[in-house]
Amino acid sequence: MKKVSYAAFGGPDVLDLMDAEEPHAGPGRIRISVRAAGVNPVDWRLREGQVLGAHPVELPAGVGLDAAGVVDEVGEGVTDVAVGDRVFGEGADTYAEFAVLSAWAPMPEGLSFAEAAGYPSVVETALRIIDEVGVRPGQKLLVSGASGGVGSAVLQIARERGVPVIGTASAANQDYLRELGALATTYGDGWVERVRRLGPVDAALDLAGSGVLPDLVALTGDPAKVVTIADLGAPEFGVRFSGVAGSVPDALAEAASLIARGRLHIPVEKAYALTEAAAAHADSQAGHTRGRRVIVI
Repeated sequence: MKKVSYAAFGGPDVLDLMDAEEPHAGPGRIRISVRAAGVNPVDWRLREGQVLGAHPVELPAGVGLDAAGVVDEVGEGVTDVAVGDRVFGEGADTYAEFAVLSAWAPMPEGLSFAEAAGYPSVVETALRIIDEVGVRPGQKLLVSGASGGVGSAVLQIARERGVPVIGTASAANQDYLRELGALATTYGDGWVERVRRLGPVDAALDLAGSGVLPDLVALTGDPAKVVTIADLGAPEFGVRFSGVAGSVPDALAEAASLIARGRLHIPVEKAYALTEAAAAHADSQAGHTRGRRVIVI
């Protein structure tokens, strides 16, 4: 089979599309014929050699956590799916023609494989950090870097929970944030004052890692009210770095429910072929994403 991997840490150019042995589903796992894989910031952070405790890397390494596809092998003890079922979920080395998933759920009706592949890690992360930051209905949440996949999910889940949101993004993505129910403003010079004009902030999430943690602490008045998924320097400011996943099966179930009720939609901004994995990483690192980037196989 074809699989994207890397033998050394570095930039997007270290990614290589290679022939590899097919993986197989062990106990409690399933294998899918991958139709699409989600492109997540964690993918290129690991490729760069960033030390993320929840995702140890042994070289050579495959790439990708999220995927959607068709079940073609069921491991011992798995009883909730059968060969031929369409599923989305999380596993390992998903930039490949076949991948093993450790968590999965039936694909919601009406979603394409490309759309479904964009949800697993994104929704799990959004649910986790909303809970960790402790924001309650009626309190105002600030989301820095709100237009990407996690931000898109956070805005919609917060809206569903009765939490008003201020979102920062590029000028081109202001209308997109408003469509998701957020009060929108741009980042860059003067952004803190622009946020203050939109009202007091009770809690904040940093999704972009652009050096804003001191400002988020100042806006909330308490480092305990700030959570980041992107700035490894968080402890310096007393801020929590959230990098360990919670229950992915629970997140997939909630995602499926929200999607079915029309309460969650994350658009696919761009799809890439397996041969374009390096371009997908370069674009993801450049930011300014509106929704999700995926690899279609």
